[in-house]
Amino acid sequence: MDFAVEHRVEKGLTVVKISGEIDVFTSPRLRESLLEIIDSGGSHLVIDLGEVTFLDSTGLGVLVGIYHRLRARDGSMSFMGVNDRVRRVFHVTQLTKIFVLHRSLEDAIAAHEAAAP
Repeated sequence: MDFAVEHRVEKGLTVVKISGEIDVFTSPRLRESLLEIIDSGGSHLVIDLGEVTFLDSTGLGVLVGIYHRLRARDGSMSFMGVNDRVRRVFHVTQLTKIFVLHRSLEDAIAAHEAAAP
């Protein structure tokens, strides 16, 4: 599966679908894509990892960096569609303490609406 990043806006959230492997080779492209989305106005991201087959520490570093950039701008970032392998990486690295993992887009939208002032 080739690496790809697509995005769309749904109910005030920018849904970013990533497919393929997120590793040392694809992380620069991921960072660039996410920065472009933020620079074009995306401030509340839901990252769909349903088609991610591998995630390494370089990819995690990109996601943490983007998370901090969004938080500094009063934005948010959460995840959905996380498979067991990737979920294990989040748990082992204890990133579940800062990242919210939703079961579905509907859950992400509901959580975003509940948090809105």
